[in-house]
Amino acid sequence: MVMNMRIRLGYVSICTTLNLSASTNLTYTKFSTNNDYKLVDNIIKKNLENLIEILKYNTCNNIHFYRISSNIIPLATHPDVNFDYLDNYQTYYDKIARIINDKQMRLDIHASNFCILNSTKEEVVAYSIKSLEYYYNLLKYMDVDNPLIILHIGSSALGKENAIQRFVNNFNKLPKYLKDIIAIENDDKVFNIEDIIHISKKLNLPIVLDYHHHLCNNDGDINNYLKEILASWEDKNIKMHFSSPSSSKNPRAHSDYIDIDKFIDFLSIIRKYDKDIDIMLEAKAKDDAIFKLVRQLKYKTNYKFIDDTTFEI
Repeated sequence: MVMNMRIRLGYVSICTTLNLSASTNLTYTKFSTNNDYKLVDNIIKKNLENLIEILKYNTCNNIHFYRISSNIIPLATHPDVNFDYLDNYQTYYDKIARIINDKQMRLDIHASNFCILNSTKEEVVAYSIKSLEYYYNLLKYMDVDNPLIILHIGSSALGKENAIQRFVNNFNKLPKYLKDIIAIENDDKVFNIEDIIHISKKLNLPIVLDYHHHLCNNDGDINNYLKEILASWEDKNIKMHFSSPSSSKNPRAHSDYIDIDKFIDFLSIIRKYDKDIDIMLEAKAKDDAIFKLVRQLKYKTNYKFIDDTTFEI
């Protein structure tokens, strides 16, 4: 049987080629010195302007998959800072929406490490829900098609079984519009892919496989889990993460670039399922890592390239 499984490559946040970031942050300490809302406004506008330029760059280079920084709106979820980060910036969101919809670009967002839905502390859970609302609002105002918030399970306090039950309980308390756009990801220390599959079945959530995390933290061969991982997406576009370790001494940290041979090996594993998959490259060199990988793929394989970052295997 002839396979024509489509792979699209994406990157995270910073555009190294343009040296542009849409994630300039602001500490509450600096803000609170003068309650400087003008400074907040300036940073938000600059972040959104930079995001627009990055999206333009992505369209020029046929990058169809991109992750927005969770820090694009500084202090948006701080309990002591109140401002309208939506309607006041509608003009910027409209520009973003036009670019991504005209080019059918996939955008998603990864919840920050401070978003811990299964925390044992009520105030942390409340903050986490507020953060999810913030992510939802951003994606809504940017008119993102099939929006997605990627979430780790979080705390392992009181043991894994209790931690999983807290996640399930708190997830079930969320409003439906948040439940509908959350996907869960395995991590590199505690919650492995088997745990994520267990939670996914309980809550009917799509699973974002992070292959690097799986290699760091697993109970077995990824082949034992791929069928269930892919099935969790039902009719949605499948997404996975791939990165390479920075060194053998620091295997959890991400390298600047992607190990080409390990990436080809990974593609050979998922190829037999013949499913189109968007792969987010979590490499420190960002867009530069995509294009180095593409050059290597063209040299080492006979994959059919549809454009600069999309190919069939």
